[in-house]
Amino acid sequence: MATVKHLLKLMDLSGAEIIGLLDLADRLKAENKAGIPHPHLAGKTLGMIFEKSSTRTRVSFETGMYQLGGHALFLSSRDLQIGRGEPVQDTARVLSRYLDGIMIRTFAQEEVESLAQYGSIPIINGLTDFCHPCQVLADLMTIREHKGRLEELNMCYIGDGNNMANSLIVGGLKTGMHVSIACPKAYQPDARVLALTEEYPGQFFMTDKPLEAAKDADVIFTDVWASMGQESEKAVREKAFAGYQVNAALLEAAHPGCMVQHCLPAHRGEEITAEVFEAHADEIFDEAENRLHAQKAVLVACMK
Repeated sequence: MATVKHLLKLMDLSGAEIIGLLDLADRLKAENKAGIPHPHLAGKTLGMIFEKSSTRTRVSFETGMYQLGGHALFLSSRDLQIGRGEPVQDTARVLSRYLDGIMIRTFAQEEVESLAQYGSIPIINGLTDFCHPCQVLADLMTIREHKGRLEELNMCYIGDGNNMANSLIVGGLKTGMHVSIACPKAYQPDARVLALTEEYPGQFFMTDKPLEAAKDADVIFTDVWASMGQESEKAVREKAFAGYQVNAALLEAAHPGCMVQHCLPAHRGEEITAEVFEAHADEIFDEAENRLHAQKAVLVACMK
């Protein structure tokens, strides 16, 4: 069974460790569908710190802990001393005395890293402005379910070089995929991620032309143009991303049978047309469901 100490970012994991988590997620999903109990975390408690609002992250982690026989505590930053200026290192050491693991959804990646540095229990990154590892594990799981493999497939991402782009690039390259990304030059992925792509010659391509990135794609990803915390930039971003919509014309450049994935929530008519979204809704909501199964695998791998 896969084991990892923390899930802070996919850059910390090897390709084999990522595949191990996906294999475990597949097994847990099969058991769930068959009604087979798997109380791997009986008697254990996960603290869930939310500094950003959430639908899928909160519900999937809380349900996942219940299905694994454990308990989840919702900890809003408005209710914790961390929201009133208590140093993160103190919060980490206190919560380590009470809990068996922490999942945090926040802004700064440094906060997640500090929790792991000063705490003594597993830390799981539920999202930061730098990366979204749990979502991308679910994405990879979904691609493999529909396509039967990951290696040598062509993954394409269209849009903002944000936390989703960062994690998709890392997860795709580490599992043997070819990754292409189209984004405006002012909105490229993080420099640390682009530096990592140099370790995978011939597997990564970046352009500011969406049709070039989508050529022969087996799966196309997109995300909202203005993420949480960027609402004040909405008008500027709409102008910058005007040519970066996933639509029928873009899909004509892809392979026949190309999947479309979206981490949700989706803004139909902006980053994706309603027509394309509804045509690929089964794939997109399989992706959403797999947040539950992929995160259960992370919980077991970190906390069992």
